[in-house]
Amino acid sequence: MSRVVVVGSFNVDHVWSVAALPRPGETLAGQYHTGPGGKGFNQATAAARAGASTGFICALGEDAGGQLARALATADGIELHELRSDAPTGTAGIYVDRDGRNSIVIGPGANAELSVSYVDLQREAIGQARVVLGQLESPPASVAAAFAHARGAGALTLLNPAPADAVATPELWAAADAITPNETEFCAQLKRHTGAVIDPDKLAALADDELHADCRRLLPHGSVVVTLGAAGCFISHADGQWRGDERGYYRVAASAVRAVDTTGAGDAFNGALAASLAREPAQAFAAHVAYASRYAGLSTERAGAASSMPRDSEVRARFGAG
Repeated sequence: MSRVVVVGSFNVDHVWSVAALPRPGETLAGQYHTGPGGKGFNQATAAARAGASTGFICALGEDAGGQLARALATADGIELHELRSDAPTGTAGIYVDRDGRNSIVIGPGANAELSVSYVDLQREAIGQARVVLGQLESPPASVAAAFAHARGAGALTLLNPAPADAVATPELWAAADAITPNETEFCAQLKRHTGAVIDPDKLAALADDELHADCRRLLPHGSVVVTLGAAGCFISHADGQWRGDERGYYRVAASAVRAVDTTGAGDAFNGALAASLAREPAQAFAAHVAYASRYAGLSTERAGAASSMPRDSEVRARFGAG
């Protein structure tokens, strides 16, 4: 069994490619396209394309966006567990500049309707998973409920605490075996949970022992994977919980790629990490992170979010089987 269950959001993305990100009061011309997104669906798509049997628990509207989600899930073999909502399917407005950087505004819509009671009805599907992955574009209490069922069945719980302005409840934080913030999300959650203030732009330059200490303050009981963009990743484990690694903290370098659009890169990393953990549970954690890093890097060479997720065979053809 190599099963991942993702609890999360689906959005219809509206994307404008512009020379530079707009400033307050500024009107710009750009190229427009639309496509599927949402952190949950992006991650589910990545997990499925990375080779894991994947289920997706979500809420969708009875509209064109919901129809799109259903069709795409079927095409990628994702087992859909959907709460059908009277609210519109979630949307996102995304600006991408010529360097591949992005700014995003989310309209939750149906995603906000994903309830604890509906998640509880999916306990059988959750109980079949090796890894359960959640984010913060869905109600935190519902993700926490999924994690409770996952832990009861012995599955690994993986929390991507994104977006940065979202609040993870103490119950959800305590139920996460590992968290995967980027620089901004790490600093936002560190301030929220501990009061410590760090500049996200300076995080990657911190000494390893200092960054490890900050990770331990943020999540004393589990593993922290901080994604640092072109600087790679920093991994920090709790004492005695090294997950097969030889060290309690270390860095993994990013792969050399030609990024054209970083939208969804973090989701690519999370979905691929979950898939790798589910497929090869006996491997050291560092090997899973290295695979996820290569997978995310390749995703940035393509425009779009869910549509940019590569296949496992493409990752291995590009970077090798290691």
